[in-house]
Amino acid sequence: MEYIRGLEQYCCDGRSAVTFGKFDGLHIGHQKLITKVQELSRETRVRSIVCAFDMHPLWKAKQVQPQILMDAKERYEHLKDETDVLIECPFTPQFSQVEAEEFIERIICGLLHAKYVVVGTDFQFGREKRGDVRMLAEYAGRCGYELFVIEKERYQDRIISSTFIKEVLRQGDVCLAETLLGYPYTLKGRVEHGRRLGRTLGFPTVNVAWPDEKTSPPNGVYFSRIRIDGKSYYAISNVGVKPTVSEAERKLIESFLLDFDEDVYGKEIQIELLHFRRPEQKFEDVAGLKEAVDQDLLAGKEFFANR
Repeated sequence: MEYIRGLEQYCCDGRSAVTFGKFDGLHIGHQKLITKVQELSRETRVRSIVCAFDMHPLWKAKQVQPQILMDAKERYEHLKDETDVLIECPFTPQFSQVEAEEFIERIICGLLHAKYVVVGTDFQFGREKRGDVRMLAEYAGRCGYELFVIEKERYQDRIISSTFIKEVLRQGDVCLAETLLGYPYTLKGRVEHGRRLGRTLGFPTVNVAWPDEKTSPPNGVYFSRIRIDGKSYYAISNVGVKPTVSEAERKLIESFLLDFDEDVYGKEIQIELLHFRRPEQKFEDVAGLKEAVDQDLLAGKEFFANR
């Protein structure tokens, strides 16, 4: 896959099948768009392009604190085998003022040479969001592309969206989040040194800082799966601030890996949240914490055995 940062860096005369969106989380609704682009690309031998709008420049200009499901690096990892080209397009205040007609003529047609355009039913673009699927359909003939408008995926009576998934995560329902995403909600990070208290209690743990802008489920204990160096391990993970043993407010995810006792400090690991076990608690003493963790381990082993 070719990765490009900024539309102006794209330079290819060949025709393409392209889809546009924020693609935050790459949930199963997004995956429908990308699957259609893949099909068109294979059938007609045009380049498949995913153009993802990076909203950070606009959020910064508006002093908005973002809450996202995945960052650009995670999106790259998900898409590296799914498309020929991934374009990360910084959504700057200047870009937000591009007229809808110019977006079609200069970008879709002039720059990307689109043969096929694949979007969802609610896709909007251009200054003041004047552009929509109706405008794309009006320009299709004169610009020489074919438009495919994909219906939204639904869960029960709700359209699946990044906003819906964030609501579900904030309620702690990581199982439903996995259903909506099509994969477990995931955090990647580098293992840092902790206080090594877990090792003295018989359950050595790994600590990863929770990024400020990544949507967090409620503080609590979760059953999880951790990937290290291409291998997977089941784990019990605590999302929170460890109130029994720390006065700090810095959010971490601390995980005890089953059947694993290696030094992984400094390594990047991937943590997949599979099931909410219980809220984070402040115990009277460390002995109470150890007793609760022992119960978590028993429940976790049963969960993993039945998964």
